[in-house]
Amino acid sequence: MQHYSITPKEMAGGLLRNRSLIYAMTKREIIGRYRGSFMGILWSFFNPVFMLVVYTFVFSVVFKARWGTGGSESKTEFALILFAGLIVFNIFAECISRAPSLILSNVNYVKKVVFPLEILPWVSLGTVLFHALISVVVWLIAYIFFFGIPHLTILLLPLVLLPTLLLIMGLSWILASLGVYLRDVSQFISIVVTVLMFLSPIFYPVTAIPEKYRQFILLNPLASTIAQSREVLFYGVQPHWIHLLIYILLALVIAWAGFAWFQKTRKGFADVV
Repeated sequence: MQHYSITPKEMAGGLLRNRSLIYAMTKREIIGRYRGSFMGILWSFFNPVFMLVVYTFVFSVVFKARWGTGGSESKTEFALILFAGLIVFNIFAECISRAPSLILSNVNYVKKVVFPLEILPWVSLGTVLFHALISVVVWLIAYIFFFGIPHLTILLLPLVLLPTLLLIMGLSWILASLGVYLRDVSQFISIVVTVLMFLSPIFYPVTAIPEKYRQFILLNPLASTIAQSREVLFYGVQPHWIHLLIYILLALVIAWAGFAWFQKTRKGFADVV
C-alpha cells in the first residue's frame, strides 16, 4: 500500500511540485464556470458590484444601520466597510462549503489515475481567491471614486488574510476527507456557515456587542481577520503585529493537522467512493 507523507515539508512541497497543475485546474474551473454565458467572465465583476448595491440599500436604507458609535450617515462609507467584511467571509464560506464534496465530485481522480488528491483544496482556494481579487478591485474602484487615493496599508491585506487562508486549507483537508465517509457533513457545514455569517462582525462592529458577549464573538476565527482587513483597507491602520503572528502560527498548526488527517485517511477513499 502506498505511503503518504504527513510532514509539514510535504505539505509545502506538494504545493510547489504541483503548482503548474494547480494553476491549470484553477484556470479551467474559473473559465468553466462562465462557459456558455453571454457575458462570460465579466460576471465575476458584475456580481460583487450588484451585491455591494443590494447590501447597501438593505442595511443603510431599509434598516437604517449605522457603523460604530459615531453613527455616520454616509451610505458609501457603510457600504465599503460592510463589503470589506463580506469579502473575507465569502472566501471562507465558499471554500468550506465546497470542501466536503471535493473528493466525491472528482471520483475519476481517485479510482482511475495516480493523482495528487491533496491539491484539490488548493484548486478550490485558488478559484475563490480569483473572485475575491475581483471583489477587492471593485472595492478599490468605489473607494477611489468616493474617497480618493487609498491608504498604503492596503498592501498589507494579503498578510492579514494569510492566517485565515491557512485555516481554510486545514479545515478543507479535514472536511474533504470526512465528506467521503460521512455524507451528512455537507449539510452540517451549510448550517455552520450560516451561523458564522451572523456571529461574525460583518454587519456590525465588534464594539456594538455587549461587553459580556464580546469575548465569545472574538473566539470566532474570522472576527480578527474581518476587523483587521477593514483597518488596513478603509482606516489605514496597521494590524496588531503580535496578534497576527500568533494567529499565523496557530493557523499553520491547524493547516498541518488537517493535511496529516487527509494523508492518513486517503487510503480508504477508493473503497468508499
